[in-house]
Amino acid sequence: MSEVASDYDYDLFVIGAGSGGVRASRIAAGHGARVAVAEEYRVGGTCVIRGCVPKKLLVYGAHFAEDLNDAAMFGWDVPVKRFDWPVLRDHVQAEVKRLEGLYGQTLASNSVETFLERATIAGPNLVRLASGRTVSADKILIATGARPFLPDVEGIEHAITSNEVFHLERLPKRIVIVGGGYIANEFAGIFHQFGSHVTLVNRSDTILRGYDESMRDRLLQISLAKGIDFKFNANFSRIEKREDGMLHLAMDGCDDLEADAVLFAVGRKPNVEGLGLEEVGVDLGTRGEVKVDDANRTNVPSIFAVGDVTDRIQLTPVAIREGQAFAETQFGSGGVVKVDYDCVPHAVFSHPPIASVGLTESDARNRYGTVKVYTSDFRAMKNVMAGRNERSLYKLVVDEASERVVGIHMIGPDSPEILQAAAIAVKAGLKKADFDATVALHPTMSEELVLMH
Repeated sequence: MSEVASDYDYDLFVIGAGSGGVRASRIAAGHGARVAVAEEYRVGGTCVIRGCVPKKLLVYGAHFAEDLNDAAMFGWDVPVKRFDWPVLRDHVQAEVKRLEGLYGQTLASNSVETFLERATIAGPNLVRLASGRTVSADKILIATGARPFLPDVEGIEHAITSNEVFHLERLPKRIVIVGGGYIANEFAGIFHQFGSHVTLVNRSDTILRGYDESMRDRLLQISLAKGIDFKFNANFSRIEKREDGMLHLAMDGCDDLEADAVLFAVGRKPNVEGLGLEEVGVDLGTRGEVKVDDANRTNVPSIFAVGDVTDRIQLTPVAIREGQAFAETQFGSGGVVKVDYDCVPHAVFSHPPIASVGLTESDARNRYGTVKVYTSDFRAMKNVMAGRNERSLYKLVVDEASERVVGIHMIGPDSPEILQAAAIAVKAGLKKADFDATVALHPTMSEELVLMH
């Protein structure tokens, strides 16, 4: 453990009890550090409280819409199919509350002191709590995450974000979702399956920028076939709320729209406002992110940052790794621990889901010049039996010179579950011949990964 000054109240004070902050606190305390963490909202952060966990539970719930329809072809008689939004909403919130409690128990069982109030930085080694108390710490870790960005549009107060969507009083009959990224496409699929009429508005003509073009095109085709409307190259002029509660959306680039709800998913902004970072001299980037080096240290030697507030890769597992690397480096005995950001897998829990790891086809061509691309375009056996025409698409991107598989991209049922194992092969630098030499596991969708020629 690194040496710390005994006259500080804590060896480490963490601001933010999300995924990165909790992991850093637990690991540091495990090395004998005196640790405190402050959280102004709910322990667990974005992922547990208002992000990937409750969203995935909604995804599970949404899948039953198609599963119940398909059941008839498999011999099941489902005479009544009715969806009750409050039942799912309340069960999801109950699970979120349970997980919040477990996160709190984790901190307590590791002797981490928790302050359920806002904390700001009062100096390089000082933290001021909302209650008025000021405490000192040898090291301060900023792990305050990010929040949904809302543009400056007249009437924006009538819109919701991914924070509020989990608490809707009733299911909207018509919902307009703004954005083209993974959050927008995920909620488009969720609400469509729940029976809402969904219109997705995007300021450009491309969804899922940064994902492989073949996957983006396939999701767009499937979404259109399902009945999701898309308005490309369109922007909002203003949002008006009528006396009956309906929203009138004045548009530029398309006809005006009417909706019961409008959800903005146009990016996320680091939570840095009012933390005292500027006053203490911490450098921020052009997007407001906390700038850190590869050891998660800011330009102020005693202040560090991990997770979405640094705007490197905004994914929960990345924040967790950054939190652990920080704690191991500062309080462990193994020297500097760095996070490897190469080959981080990504998933879009759309309907159907997309999963990717490594380079896209276009990125691989830019890096290596010549690549080989192998694809499998097929209908899952379940879809064939159910009479569903939806097709899956798998793609391997191979560097021609080395024959290494440098990217895997998939869209289809269970793609994220399949990709987690396949990502190991890309990370390990395996070659196409290694895939070819692996005997297929039949009958599965994943066997297509080793049968492409």
